[in-house]
Amino acid sequence: MAYKENYPSKLLEDAVDAISSLPGVGRRSALRLALHLLKQPQENVHHFTAAIGRLRDEVRYCRECMMISDDEVCSICGDRSRDRRTICVVESVRDVMSIENTGQYHGVYHVLGGIISPINGVGPSDLTIRQLVDRVAGLVSPEALFEADAPGLDGAPAEVILALSGDVEGETTAFYIYRQISQYGVKVSSLARGLGFGDNLEYADELTLGRSIVNRQLFKP
Repeated sequence: MAYKENYPSKLLEDAVDAISSLPGVGRRSALRLALHLLKQPQENVHHFTAAIGRLRDEVRYCRECMMISDDEVCSICGDRSRDRRTICVVESVRDVMSIENTGQYHGVYHVLGGIISPINGVGPSDLTIRQLVDRVAGLVSPEALFEADAPGLDGAPAEVILALSGDVEGETTAFYIYRQISQYGVKVSSLARGLGFGDNLEYADELTLGRSIVNRQLFKP
């Protein structure tokens, strides 16, 4: 039987409706959160709602890697000490955060914004694959090859790490990307799958994920 509640206030009901629209938050939990907010000082609640509003209205996406950012270029892409000839391709922003927490990766990223999933109506054109192909092409352009003395461009062969989930959709996406970039002659690798390493990067422990990055293997289509 679905959970029903008689609300003494339409404003409270509207707040519960809004909070329960968040993933993983049921109406009981939403009611507890709404009542908790009512007990807080007004300035605290206003700060909370203003932060959410600014997140939605002002957040930007890095023009290079598609990571969320406060500026046109994110802090990772803007760090000249990073190895810009190594691009780690991930599904989401959370995957970037998970890999960064390992401290084992020092290249840059490319956030696809999802994976190819025909059953959910997500095709290659819905992702940032075209932008990734352009980045890879830029790494092997004559101009880039002459920049061996530039920070982060030490002349080493370019590498693309396909750090995607190990399920069918992730493998399909990895294979599609491989087909798109193989013409450029870059090294394409994938994460080593270790014990306890889940299909999704966000569920992997930092130690195992770090080892999977360090021990990455050549991608085998």
